[in-house]
Amino acid sequence: MKTTTIALPQYSCTENLSENLDKAEHMIEKSAKNGANLIALQELFHTTYFCREINPDYFQWAESIPGPVTNRFCSLAKSLNIVLLLPLFERKAPGVYFNTMVVIESDGSIVGIYRKMHIPDDPGFYEKYYFTPGDLGFKVFNTSVGNIGTLICWDQWFPEAARLTAMKGADILIYPTAIGTLPEETDIEKAQFLDAWKTIQRSHAIANGCYVASVNRVGKEGGTRFWGHSFVCAPFGEMINEADEEEGIIVADLDFKSIENHRQTWPFFRDRRVDEYKGIKKRFDL
Repeated sequence: MKTTTIALPQYSCTENLSENLDKAEHMIEKSAKNGANLIALQELFHTTYFCREINPDYFQWAESIPGPVTNRFCSLAKSLNIVLLLPLFERKAPGVYFNTMVVIESDGSIVGIYRKMHIPDDPGFYEKYYFTPGDLGFKVFNTSVGNIGTLICWDQWFPEAARLTAMKGADILIYPTAIGTLPEETDIEKAQFLDAWKTIQRSHAIANGCYVASVNRVGKEGGTRFWGHSFVCAPFGEMINEADEEEGIIVADLDFKSIENHRQTWPFFRDRRVDEYKGIKKRFDL
């Protein structure tokens, strides 16, 4: 397989969904022109991060899969010959909604979907009001550009999620996300949170010997300022490319053939004591 080139567009959204869809399409087209054959969009790619508040009106933004939005972007992926990761608000049934990532192959077909497993419930992140916890388990999708491990935002803080996804053969773990700072947080806290966010994801690359890509939104919505800093790192956690806090696109070349050499040098999978990990299924062990 040739080297895969990934692009991560980061941008701001408003409550005008039509304009958001047009912006996403423009950034996908620009990414493809920059040579990307794998493009991953941010969490809830064509809406605001509405989970900042509890408002039943936002359920109107959910749609079925397939549906008008997925149909539009399946056609776009086919026309550009790209693999596209499309995270959106899924309506499965009346009263049952998911935070979902759609994996679209370069021929425009839907390879499959991943539903966010870890659902937060904190000030500014009231996701349990909107989303049912994922019911499909951790997923890896074999695509024309590599084996893609799909995880979403809050999933990124859990080493178990990264490990189980990597164990399914992921070449890269991709985290669409919507994270930023709240008004009451100090400058010191903001810097600490951003550093922790990058560190935990880079650690997943190191511990699992695979690439990691994280794509975040930017802009201010209500009191939340999303910090951007989308990035791609290699299997030892080294940064390949990182964005700032402005709208834009980062591109990175991925050599998945290097994963085997890396795991020969750092054989974490070989040395795992799987016979001693039974306690991991407990909530806490005291």
